[in-house]
Amino acid sequence: MGKRREPRKPIELPLRIFGTDQGGKIFSENVTTIDVSQHGAKVRGVRARLKPDEIIGVTHGSNKVHFRVKWVGEPGTPKEGQVGLLNLTPEKPFWGLTFPSGPLDNFRFADKDRRQSIRVKCSISGELHSAQQPVIWARISDLSVGGCFVEMPIPLKVDTSFEIALWLGDIKLRVKGEVASAAPGYGIGVRFVNTSQQDRELLQRHIASIA
Repeated sequence: MGKRREPRKPIELPLRIFGTDQGGKIFSENVTTIDVSQHGAKVRGVRARLKPDEIIGVTHGSNKVHFRVKWVGEPGTPKEGQVGLLNLTPEKPFWGLTFPSGPLDNFRFADKDRRQSIRVKCSISGELHSAQQPVIWARISDLSVGGCFVEMPIPLKVDTSFEIALWLGDIKLRVKGEVASAAPGYGIGVRFVNTSQQDRELLQRHIASIA
């Protein structure tokens, strides 16, 4: 699937994954890991219809974090039901395991990685302005030129449209957005819509400053 460089540990661990599938249906499933690392995991037994770049919740014991789907095994192949996951908060204890030292797993899955822009972790204040709804204040935990992840315990529905304001240093940037994915208990993946070239350049500069 790609050029993995971070050491991984083959181990079977029980997990629960939950969120919304590509049809907008809420799911909650028990799955098992095939191998894990500090920054990701490969799991099997997934029945939900997921797609790359979706944000899902994952629990292991009492630990709960959110992961991004990096690849999905094709139906009818030996990898059917398998999913590659990227931990969005690898600095938090999750697996309860010790991993051998090694370079960072860059998760570059060649033909499978559909993201078109670099996404970086951040902590940015944001405001969501939706029609006839009160302003929602939230924290942005990762950002790219094409979208971001907004933390909120009760997510908005997939395809909901709104204006989102991001505090980029001393600049308040307002762009149009819509919900691309939702993970109950965590938040929403947002894709920016019809951003101007000027706004994209501003986002690129800010991302470069924190990358």
